[in-house]
Amino acid sequence: MQTTHLVILALYLLAMVGIALYYARSAKVGGGEDFLFAGRSLSSPVMIATLLVTWVGSGTIIGGANFAYTYGPVAGLVFFAGTPLGILVLLLAAGRIRRAARHTVPELLEARFGTGVRTVAAAVTTIAYLGLVASQFVGGGYVVALITPLTPTQGTLLVAAVVTLLTVTGGLFSVAYTDFVSAILILFSLFIAVPLVFAAVGGPGAYWDGLPEQAATATGGLSGLQLLGYFLPLFLLLLADQNLYQRLAAAKDERSARFSTLGMLVSSFFVFIPVVLLASAAAVLMPGINGDESVLRLASEGYLPAVLGGLLLAGAVAFVITTGSSFMLSAASNIAFDLFARFGGDRIGDRGTLIVQRTSVVAIALVAIGLGLYFPTVLDLQMYSYTIYGAAMTPAVFAVLFWRRATTAGAVAALVVGAAATVGWELAGAPGDLNGVIVALPAAVAALVGVSLLTKAPSAERESSGESAGA
Repeated sequence: MQTTHLVILALYLLAMVGIALYYARSAKVGGGEDFLFAGRSLSSPVMIATLLVTWVGSGTIIGGANFAYTYGPVAGLVFFAGTPLGILVLLLAAGRIRRAARHTVPELLEARFGTGVRTVAAAVTTIAYLGLVASQFVGGGYVVALITPLTPTQGTLLVAAVVTLLTVTGGLFSVAYTDFVSAILILFSLFIAVPLVFAAVGGPGAYWDGLPEQAATATGGLSGLQLLGYFLPLFLLLLADQNLYQRLAAAKDERSARFSTLGMLVSSFFVFIPVVLLASAAAVLMPGINGDESVLRLASEGYLPAVLGGLLLAGAVAFVITTGSSFMLSAASNIAFDLFARFGGDRIGDRGTLIVQRTSVVAIALVAIGLGLYFPTVLDLQMYSYTIYGAAMTPAVFAVLFWRRATTAGAVAALVVGAAATVGWELAGAPGDLNGVIVALPAAVAALVGVSLLTKAPSAERESSGESAGA
């Protein structure tokens, strides 16, 4: 533990709490709409930052780093390749998403498939996002334990408290502006850290020669199917990620939404490439450590100057806090708009919806803490959560956009089968060391297509409503 690291982390956390309290005291958050969409007033720089930092949380700096540490830089780049490819697809739909401006993805599905699909989709989304919130809490616990005398469990509780405070106070206002500050900190610390760590290794040649034998191969010793099992969850989650859809809906206009998505695409390379290089360099410098801590230990073990190491560790906490608050806010919107308001909550008005959202945030935090204790690593937890959402939700969302023949029964089948296959595969112990997406995605698509073809085609009116939602 270094005093410099501790001081920098404390200053960062105080700054984040200060921003949250500012928006809690301001008159900006007038109701549930402002809480979720920040008054649809976010500028392009803030939009780019919040899109980027919402996406790259502990799944990047801890889970993704673990993968690159274990399987090497080439496999690590394949793991992360789902992000830029997914953003390119999202870029084509950014204007449509802003134009639709729905509260949640389940609400988007309802326009085409009806209330029942919305309810099932809301349940699936909430379950998946609970896992993603939990992964941020656990990842934050790792960082705090490296910097302070606290244990990982105590660090997890501290991070959970800060994330919950940020989210429950100002909603997207506080989340987006803390994202902006965090993005600057993260990009700066990663950019400076790479050449310093490579100097510690002895240069690019010594780096490559020092990699474990399997880490120097194109697949890191994984089979093609195993590698695909790591690539697909990230790609599928991004294609239909409710967090990103809500951020784009919060843009000032369609042009800003498209420009912000392009900015996210470019800036993502300045995060993923450094993380892969740093984590794989840690495999040379510190073989045999917990891969979850690979990038973090470069800072805490003295391979970086104290101030820069402190900034990198604070940046890791920034990843965790901003992504955790985003997923928490998004899951609370499912409870408030898709479940509570749908079944009698409309009578309480916008202010009442705000109370439900804030109460839901606290409940999500408590469940996520318990879930985080079940999974052994952040990588395991993120793969499970990504797959539940990506395999179940993405086929249904793409059916709204691209397949008119899809029916309500087919959409329900895809949601249920995709989620059930993921959970069942996990409970079976992931046979063959394959991630659940390899089974869950084909099962969900087959259920969507098969049940849709066996049931009555949707009416022209229903097709029209679906098109307007995705237009």
